[in-house]
Amino acid sequence: MRIAGLAAFTGMAVLPLLLAPSAPAFAQSDCKTLVAPSPFGPDDQTGATNRVTPAVTKAAAAEIQTGVVTPMANNLVDGIPLFGTRFSKTILTSFSTMPGAEYGKNKLSYMEDTYLSQSHVGTHIDGMGHIGIQDCYYNQTPMGKYVTQNYLKRLGLENIKTFATRGVIIDVVKVFQDAGKLKANPACKNPCLDVGTVITEADLQAGLKMYNVTLREGDAVFINTGWGDLFKQYPAQNATYNSGEPGIGMAAAAWLVSQKVILVGTDTWAVEVIPGEDKSIAFPVHKLLLTDNGIHIIENVRTDLISAAAASSKRATFFLSMTVPKAVGLTGTFVNIEAIQ
Repeated sequence: MRIAGLAAFTGMAVLPLLLAPSAPAFAQSDCKTLVAPSPFGPDDQTGATNRVTPAVTKAAAAEIQTGVVTPMANNLVDGIPLFGTRFSKTILTSFSTMPGAEYGKNKLSYMEDTYLSQSHVGTHIDGMGHIGIQDCYYNQTPMGKYVTQNYLKRLGLENIKTFATRGVIIDVVKVFQDAGKLKANPACKNPCLDVGTVITEADLQAGLKMYNVTLREGDAVFINTGWGDLFKQYPAQNATYNSGEPGIGMAAAAWLVSQKVILVGTDTWAVEVIPGEDKSIAFPVHKLLLTDNGIHIIENVRTDLISAAAASSKRATFFLSMTVPKAVGLTGTFVNIEAIQ
């Protein structure tokens, strides 16, 4: 997700703040008035993955019927859509490949990579330390106290519990097609919702009803909008992909919160509708899901394949296979996702 105006903070603007020890500290906000408390207690840093109990995982395992594995992550490669000042660059380094430089009698050589990237690129997860209101983050955390030059001392990804749970795909493209209200973007090669299309609670419920699914506590919900078609056309459609997106509105997000899901993922770069329903409010769905309820957001998910699999098998549920590195103090990271049906 891109925070509006982020590009305005250039290195030259930030440098004096980092080097001036006499600069006044930021005023601490009253976080209890800005952010909801965690439902898991005042010391919680984990968020909604607290809901993935052994019973939830055991029940989710029953979703594995055929053993077919469907990928849900886009390939991470230079040239994919990025936002604002974000960057991603891979550099390959070869060692001892020149004649005479090999190791041992067997003439061993090897390769390594240097991956220079910000964490919120490609198919990635937003952690609890990603979004706040002023300096107030998840569980009413005054984040200014916990920021260091290298990482956060609270709410880092190391606090996440398992994602071994049931996944649910909601194909909103099909919902809109069946309702005769699909307004597609001409740049999409396959059907997609157009930029600015609000996905409502009724749309989500219609997508669930299509496959006779009822959400249950601990589910991971993924939404297919078709917008990911533009991501796959990189770099030709990067500008169109970045220009906005279809996405869930506040009412739909609030309904997902009420269902006690652990994450919401889409084939878009921010999950919520852009431009927003109220253009004066920055990313309200992010605030509602992450900051107030500890529900993770996963962006740039590849949802087309699992949507097609669901249409073929008439099953929209699966066992979610996804791990997140125990990266101390990070606000997010790219992830690999697989659906096992």
